[in-house]
Amino acid sequence: MDRIIFDLEATCWEKGTPGVTQEIIEIAAVRLNALGEVRGSFHSMVKPVVHPVLSPYCRRLTHIQQEEVDQARRFPEVISRFEDWLYVSPDFFLISWGHVDKRLLADDCRAHRVDDDWLDFHVNLKQIYRDLFRLPKQIGLAAAMRREGLEFEGEAHRAMPDTQNLVKLFLKHRDQWPLEG
Repeated sequence: MDRIIFDLEATCWEKGTPGVTQEIIEIAAVRLNALGEVRGSFHSMVKPVVHPVLSPYCRRLTHIQQEEVDQARRFPEVISRFEDWLYVSPDFFLISWGHVDKRLLADDCRAHRVDDDWLDFHVNLKQIYRDLFRLPKQIGLAAAMRREGLEFEGEAHRAMPDTQNLVKLFLKHRDQWPLEG
């Protein structure tokens, strides 16, 4: 069974901005087989439609430029390509660091009337990591990498570097995760 390790970036604002709808603006994923071998990757920017102009905060945090999302495809087209990539192998489950990525995918699928049955096979590695190592609370990916003596490479808050770093953490404990498949 393939493991699809993924990360998203989404529109964002300073804390305390009420009533704003986040939209996915970047998605990245790496496919690992059961042996932990990389079998492919996926990356795409996504054009937001509800709030098409990125906030200054979002541009600072993610280093995603307005031009990148302006030139991107909209969510239904990107997610269709992502699903095609997912189903190269019919047996897979999704892995992300936290529950937010799954929620954002579900929200965008619902907003664009796109099927999201493939999200049923999702694992929150952040919670599993906390449970596995009996931590008092969940920690961020960068903190987990430091705790494990792994170097965080690339730019944080960008989907592909975050995904690649999560792959490193996943592979370090590949045989310890209590995962099905």
